[in-house]
Amino acid sequence: MRKEYRFDYSKARPNRFAMRKGERLIVANYYLAKPKSGKGKGVLVLHAWWGLNPFVKKFCDRLAKEGFIALAPDLYHGAVASTIAEAKKLRDTHKPKIVGQEIAQAAAQLRALCGGNKRTIGVVGFSLGGYWALWFAEQKTSAVAATVAFYASRNGDYRDSPSAFQFHLAERDDYVAASGVKKLAKQLSAAGKDAEFFTYPGTSHWFFENDRVGAYNARAAKLAWGRTIKFLKTHI
Repeated sequence: MRKEYRFDYSKARPNRFAMRKGERLIVANYYLAKPKSGKGKGVLVLHAWWGLNPFVKKFCDRLAKEGFIALAPDLYHGAVASTIAEAKKLRDTHKPKIVGQEIAQAAAQLRALCGGNKRTIGVVGFSLGGYWALWFAEQKTSAVAATVAFYASRNGDYRDSPSAFQFHLAERDDYVAASGVKKLAKQLSAAGKDAEFFTYPGTSHWFFENDRVGAYNARAAKLAWGRTIKFLKTHI
């Protein structure tokens, strides 16, 4: 019999949620940023393979200044990588079923913070987080109205997805195949989904992340940020 994960409100604390897997309790932290009013539309932020690092937290803070409630789950449970070797090791410890359930529970927590289960949300993911954002948006019950993926792609069946999509892609990318992006674009078009694809000249993977020396491109990042905010405000 398939084991179910469920939110355990009795163990929940501020900036933390808990799930039960059978008799096992899994506790995960998240970073939360709210606008001064305390109210706003929700955006789930999924970190890259580096983990829930300062860049992701600052990104959430920026979203809050734009009027959103931003929640970023810590999918590595406290671990943060600073090198590619460390990041690969952390990524390889991922258990897809558990990660998927943690994302779903984080989204449920965000929707509760935004006023309840009738609320739709947005999701923004970077690299590995972009892959998971696309996975979550594919789920019919995700309540995701807007999905933004930075340098990420994922093949899937998006016919039942409730989301519109926006992609920010690097001109040169050793991690995202152009053929995969083309296939994804065809899948979204066939599914009748609203999808925008932006490729930024002179950029490489991680161009949006200002803590990635050698990859960060300030001009492209500024343009991508403006497009992201406009997209989220339009679709959520």
